[in-house]
Amino acid sequence: MPKRTILGVYQKPDDVAETVTRLRQAGYADNDFDILSGTPYPEGTFGEKVAAHRLYVFPLVGAICGFSIALLITAGTQLSYPMGTGGKPLLSIPPMLIIMYEGTMLGAILATVMGVIFESRLPRFDLGVYDTRITEGYLGVLVASPEEKLGYTEQLLRETGAEDIKKR
Repeated sequence: MPKRTILGVYQKPDDVAETVTRLRQAGYADNDFDILSGTPYPEGTFGEKVAAHRLYVFPLVGAICGFSIALLITAGTQLSYPMGTGGKPLLSIPPMLIIMYEGTMLGAILATVMGVIFESRLPRFDLGVYDTRITEGYLGVLVASPEEKLGYTEQLLRETGAEDIKKR
């Protein structure tokens, strides 16, 4: 069933919380609407579902990959080009630890940056419907509504205090 996007622009946070409650009562699922704000409100302030993230996995995987690559490079180099010096072991652990530490940190940092980009769903080429007043302190409620419920959704947004409504 095709869905259209409708944006209600609000000035008061209490009106947004009321809108979220009314949307749930109207049968909308938590992933059918989103709150847009230029102000950093804590997650769940308006009663919306707190989005789950898996950002912690990215640095862990990156650190493991970085450590493995650094170990492969250091041990592989020493084994490929052996230089026996006065009965010392071929693999010199203390210098290898420095390189493995740096590789671990580099892998974790690069994976964390990629994880933040991925979890933020960037880049987003289709921004959809938007109002520039949201960056000036207003709040937006973005609803994905089925075509047949579009009029009802618009009426619901107006009843809960939407100052302006935009459709796409």
